[in-house]
Amino acid sequence: MASITLSARSLAALLGQWKTAAPAYRGLADRIRLLVLDGRIPVGTRLPAERELADRLALSRTTVTAAYRELREAGYLRSIRGSGSVTLLPSAPTALAPVPQGGFLDFSKAAVPPCPEIIDAVATAAAELPRYMHDFDYDLVGMPELRQAIADRYTARGLPTDPDEIMVTVGAQHAIALIARTLLSRGDRVLVEMPSYPHAYEALRAAGARLGAATVSSETGWDVRELEQWFERTSPAMAYLMPDFHNPTGASMPLETRRRVAAAAERHGTVLVIDETTAELDIDRPTDQGLDGTPFAALQGAPASIITIGSVGKTIWGGLRIGWIRAERGTIRKLVSARSLGDLGTPILDQLTVQQLMPAMDGIVARRGVALGETRDRLVDLLADRLPEWTVPRVDGGIATWVNLGEAASSQLSLAARSHGLVIVAGPRFGIDGAFERYLRIPISYPWAQTEQAVELLTQTWHSAMFGHVPALDYLEDVV
Repeated sequence: MASITLSARSLAALLGQWKTAAPAYRGLADRIRLLVLDGRIPVGTRLPAERELADRLALSRTTVTAAYRELREAGYLRSIRGSGSVTLLPSAPTALAPVPQGGFLDFSKAAVPPCPEIIDAVATAAAELPRYMHDFDYDLVGMPELRQAIADRYTARGLPTDPDEIMVTVGAQHAIALIARTLLSRGDRVLVEMPSYPHAYEALRAAGARLGAATVSSETGWDVRELEQWFERTSPAMAYLMPDFHNPTGASMPLETRRRVAAAAERHGTVLVIDETTAELDIDRPTDQGLDGTPFAALQGAPASIITIGSVGKTIWGGLRIGWIRAERGTIRKLVSARSLGDLGTPILDQLTVQQLMPAMDGIVARRGVALGETRDRLVDLLADRLPEWTVPRVDGGIATWVNLGEAASSQLSLAARSHGLVIVAGPRFGIDGAFERYLRIPISYPWAQTEQAVELLTQTWHSAMFGHVPALDYLEDVV
């Protein structure tokens, strides 16, 4: 049974500018398929009736019927008489090759390759494991040694922290979801950035939050007055922000804007949730901005209620599922009490591995910055040569660049790119209700050979196939 029913009006808003040179029914089917693939239409959603959608889109019912039939035949839709049409995913995909040799080049994830220190760290952690097998099993708060190491790193960065202000989680996404379901009540208002990390939107909505969005631009960053107006108008219960090397724009929030946001949160009793998963990925941020890597929560006068999220997913390796929450002791106790409803703790071996790597973090982060900078520079030059009509910002840190395509074609491009062997996420995946069709997130975190190949595939798609019909591809990407 469908858990969500999508009205014709809502689907039309998500579709955006969907018409291409292909027959209308194919263009409509392709766009709905993309919306399902990238999660903008969740699996199990009931689509509007054919006549209702035809009226909203000013199409013949025959066109919508043909589009729904194509989606059924491709495995994206199940229609039952009297129950409507519900979205599906085709059978599970096979593993993708790292380069498009009969497979796909997957650029849907802004992920980093594992650092070389991992192998020795895992071996050492495995040797240490027997010492913990009688004392640890279901670990809801995190091993004391790892919490101490994380606290020490915060202290070294300018934010004095005790181990009992740290909770170890199964990555940053787990931390976001746990905070949302523990501290929010259904109907609470939450201020978010737009664009932003789409799984954060999902976690907040799953907790019943009503989202209000303040825009972030790769060119101008945050409009501080817009942020303050959101606080003044709505007094949000929570604000989820990524002020350092924001994903996907790469922007960093100026020091004065941080101070004004912190002051507004204090006035309105808003819990600030600061996502720092990309905060240490500095390439060459100007020193005259007053930003030196000091955590947001270390601002003079910042409210003590600030919650900070961290992770090793963007610094060490995404396959090592370790994140953490830094918060007041009372908040940590609430989160620990609520955690067992969703999971029973963080794997001990993973924690031991990260504990081994913490002393090497400064060197790991420094090397990441160098590698990201080299890829960024070469990517900017290559895109200027291959696709000069695109506007490519030169980010000074983070994992991606937020490219302006010059026209509202992101969904068309990302869908058509699949027929060329490239999986990349359309800009609207990072927005709310279909925004950002003019933008595309291109990661700078992949090895250069793969990045160069991705650009070549994008170039081929942009110049040849983006307005044609794309055959169905059974693959679901997960945005990271």
